[in-house]
Order: sequence, then C-alpha cells, then structure tokens
Amino acid sequence: MPRMKSFGERNPVTIAIVALVVLSLLFLGTFYSQDLPVIGSGATYSADFAEAAGLQAGNEVRVAGVKVGSVRSVGLQGTHVLVRFRVKNAWIGDQSTAAIKIKTLLGQKYLSIDPQGSKRLGTGTAIPLARTTSPYDVTQAFEGLGSTVGQIDTKQLAASFQTISDTFKNSPASVRSMLQGLSALSRTIASRDSQLTTLLNNTKQITQTLSDRDGQFQLLINDGNLLLAELQQRRDAITDLLNGTRQLSSQLSGLVADNERTLGPALTQLDTVTSVLQQNQANLDNALRLAGPYYGLLANALGNGRWLDVYLCGLFDANNNPVLNATAQRNCAPKAPGGGK
Repeated sequence: MPRMKSFGERNPVTIAIVALVVLSLLFLGTFYSQDLPVIGSGATYSADFAEAAGLQAGNEVRVAGVKVGSVRSVGLQGTHVLVRFRVKNAWIGDQSTAAIKIKTLLGQKYLSIDPQGSKRLGTGTAIPLARTTSPYDVTQAFEGLGSTVGQIDTKQLAASFQTISDTFKNSPASVRSMLQGLSALSRTIASRDSQLTTLLNNTKQITQTLSDRDGQFQLLINDGNLLLAELQQRRDAITDLLNGTRQLSSQLSGLVADNERTLGPALTQLDTVTSVLQQNQANLDNALRLAGPYYGLLANALGNGRWLDVYLCGLFDANNNPVLNATAQRNCAPKAPGGGK
C-alpha cells in the first residue's frame, strides 16, 4: 500500500489553487445565499399590474397583514408592469390575488397577497391582471388636478356659462336660478384663478416635501414609540414606589399602635431622667471639673507600665536622717516645679 504524502510534501501550487477555488465558492455562496434552494429566503413569484403605483424594490410583501417577504423588482413588461417578489414560509395558491396598498400616510406602499386556490402557484406563472389591483394615489391626483386646472381657460369658461344663462333666460325660474348660480360660480372661479393655481402648486410642494421626509417621519414615529415605552416603565416604577410607601405607612401605624403602651411609660421615664439631669447640671459640671486633676494624677501614677509610682514624705529630715519619732510634725506638701516650696 503506497504511503500517503503529508501536507508539507504536497505541491504548494496545487494547494493554493484548491484554496482559492474553495474561498471563491464560499464567497459566491454567501453573496447569493438568498437564491439557494434550501437556505434561501423563499420562492420567487410574479404578478402583472396595470400600473406600478409607486411600488419599489425592497417594499414589504404581506399575507393577512404579516410580512412574509419583499419585492425584488418592478419593471415594464409589454403593456403592463411585472412585479417579482419573494415569499418565505407562506403558501401561495394558483387563484391568489395581489394588491398594491398604501402602508403610510406619506405614500409608502406594500404588496398584499390573498392566498387562494387548491394548488400552489407555479414560480413561472404570474398572477394575471384580472386578479391584481392598484391603489388610488392622492399625490398623483393632486398633481394631475393642478396640471388640468392650469390648462383651463377660465375666462372662456365664464363666457360659456354666461351664454348659456342668456340662452335660458326665458326658461322657468328654477332653471334660470340654476344657470345664474353656475354663471356666478364660474365668475368666482375665474376671479380666483391665480389663487387656485397658487394653492394647487403649494399643495404639490407640500406633498413632495412630505414624500421626501418619509424616512424622517418614520424615525420620529419610532422615537415617539420608544419615548412612550420609557414613560410607561417610569409610570410603573412610580406606581410601585407609591404602593410600597403606602404599605410602609400602614405597617408603621400598626407598629406604633401595638407598642403604644410600652413606648408611653418609657418616654415618660426618659423625660423624668432628663429633668433630673437638668436640675443637677451644676453638680455634674463641678464633679467633672474635680475629676480632671484626680484622673490626671492617677494616670501619672499608672503610666510607667507594670509599676506603680508611690510618694512617701516625712521619713527623713533635712539631713537625711530617719525620723523615728511618731509625734514629729512632717510637711508632706510636694515641691513646686523648679524646686520652689
């Protein structure tokens, strides 16, 4: 049996090529992981729409209000718009319907799928136009209204209404009143033509500004949710603190009530002792004043460790002769510091 070559004996060029191939496969697998059949992010479906209605790649795909995927691409396919989307962990039937719906007031959209049918929808079969719907875009409607009104000749319109009014002047009073009202309305619109144009232009600018600030509004709403959550936590903490304080006051009240018979006589006796100490304050001050020198001498006598200092006087006379006479007068007063009497 031939001996297998060790790693150090193999050709380094071959090892380098194999390593590069493995690294390339790992990189490609990571980059296209969503397209893999097992670990990817689900199956890809498509739907035909009459118009895109502002739907963009990356928007959410929802089934029964739950996010199950995202839109991959939105593009023109002949006379209709083809929307490709990816769904994971959700069943899409062959009779399913799709609708582009408005997610926020600022015009952000999402794709809503209503799964219907007895068989699974094939990945190569698109949901037809008959089962898809697009939303009514208020922003586009205002823009179209502004463009349409700007092209109307309001003076000619007012003249037309006036001509109709003159034509029907011999008609019944109700018809004449209606036409006169229409004529007055047309004249009012004509007189406010520039103001209406300015209003519609400003409305267009406002809607465009709101659309541009969509991300900031979403961030503001998210921050507001965080603030409300924090306030909710603080409210719960304050509520717990107040409840604990109320329970503590109840327990202290019970403690005082239970020990009232014991605390009353004790406080009375303490007041008596305090009164006696106040009455004898002068005596206490005098005692403390006299105790100072005494304890000073006692500390001096006992301050040499294990020995006790003793002072004896009158045992010897001025010539250092012993005084043996018991009736002799002895001066035992200690000498003053410095040798004085």
